[in-house]
Amino acid sequence: MKSFASLRWLWAVLLAAPLFLQYLPEKQRAPKPAAKPNILFIFADDQRADALGIAGNTVVKTPNIDQLAKSGTRFANCYVMGGHHGAICAPSRAMLMSGKSLFHVYDVLDGVHTMPQHFAENGYETFGTGKWHNGGPTFEASFQKGKAVMLGGMSDHFQVPVRDLNNGKLGEPVVKGFSTDIFTEAALSYIDEYAKGKKANPFFCYIAYTAPHDPRSPREDYIGKYPEKDIPLPGNFKPVHPFDYGEAQVRDENLAPWPRTPEVVKATLSDYYGLISHLDARVGDIIQSLKEKGLYDNTIIVYAADNGLAVGSHGLLGKQSLYEHSMKVPFIITGPGIPQSRVSNALVYLYDIFPTLASVAGLPKPEAVDGKSLSEVISGKSRGVRESSFTAYRNLIRAVRDEEWKLIRYPNRDYTQLFNLKKDPLELENLSGKAEYRQKEESLKKLLIQWQQQTGDTAAYTAKTILPLQYDPTKAERTMDKFQPKYTQDRYFKK
Repeated sequence: MKSFASLRWLWAVLLAAPLFLQYLPEKQRAPKPAAKPNILFIFADDQRADALGIAGNTVVKTPNIDQLAKSGTRFANCYVMGGHHGAICAPSRAMLMSGKSLFHVYDVLDGVHTMPQHFAENGYETFGTGKWHNGGPTFEASFQKGKAVMLGGMSDHFQVPVRDLNNGKLGEPVVKGFSTDIFTEAALSYIDEYAKGKKANPFFCYIAYTAPHDPRSPREDYIGKYPEKDIPLPGNFKPVHPFDYGEAQVRDENLAPWPRTPEVVKATLSDYYGLISHLDARVGDIIQSLKEKGLYDNTIIVYAADNGLAVGSHGLLGKQSLYEHSMKVPFIITGPGIPQSRVSNALVYLYDIFPTLASVAGLPKPEAVDGKSLSEVISGKSRGVRESSFTAYRNLIRAVRDEEWKLIRYPNRDYTQLFNLKKDPLELENLSGKAEYRQKEESLKKLLIQWQQQTGDTAAYTAKTILPLQYDPTKAERTMDKFQPKYTQDRYFKK
């Protein structure tokens, strides 16, 4: 009888335990293992860092991306390190996906351990859609699932060749349009499928838009959203770039005639902003889907872009320069554990994002990466991870900056620019050669050469053959690429 009574007493205690535990103070309860966060990575194409309302742009409307920044942390000094050729999108994405710097990785990522692979190896389900400029086989190696994947650098937004990933292989391309809508719908379809499934593993969802990259042909309902009369010119607008540095006729620079007129730059910005606002609206749709499906609260969201763009600044249209407008990109991170409404001025690179996401998601540190985790910057424990940053474009330009100063060097022209970014953020007053700044210029020169040695850059500070700075861009013949639709042909190419 005693043993029976003991059993009854034990059974009563077991039944009452849950009721008793709920009244225990939080600190006395055994902690639940934290669920790994989902990752939603949104990557824009050719978007300047200042082409967001939250970044101080008073014209373009980006309420959904602005809200991501308000709910998280925005990095105001994020850079792409540069490029080996005019299509900076490719090396930028290679650096992003590998966590390696410009001189340690090339465009095609064959045999390179990528960010989505790292997440998959650590229990994540991986999905990708949109632009992939780093070779089809590397997409297949990097993602478990994929839909509406565009291989290559660009296309007509209304005629996008996209492929689906089936059984680990990308299929034949099917032409669809509009790009921003195709990639959004693919992502929404994946999120819906994931939400209806077992959700056994967290997801890593990568959405790589081709907007606002040209052709500057917004969807019809976004054409004219920004009247040209209401658009101010960039503060560093110039009709032509003041000297030749070797890229006067790269493809991007053929998108408008020389000299650049206020009218054509305002028209370009109108279309550029239209593409961005369309993208912002679809970002809002994705965020809303996460909320409706109960996934938002445990999802870390990153918004970034591969490179900036001149669109009229310094007489340029493209990204093939080392001015701030072309190398600086948006970078926003929000989600569980990320402080809200914070802006960091730390000098960071896109290739820092891989180790950063691994850290904030609680994954092992990826091996053989050059990027630095920004987790302590995000948490507020540190102000930064480096005191200066270095950028490079082909063998034509090198640049280095610290918190206040920036030096740009053109080896083939034996020409230098020196800017005080705090006083002259638009990079208009070249202080190089002035006696009072000689010491600063010399110290930045040494810093630039030090960066070259550390990164494996072998370009000389001064080339053996020096080419002239003088040129006449108005005599250049314009060529039109095959991707321009009738809208841009009529608007920018007809005389």
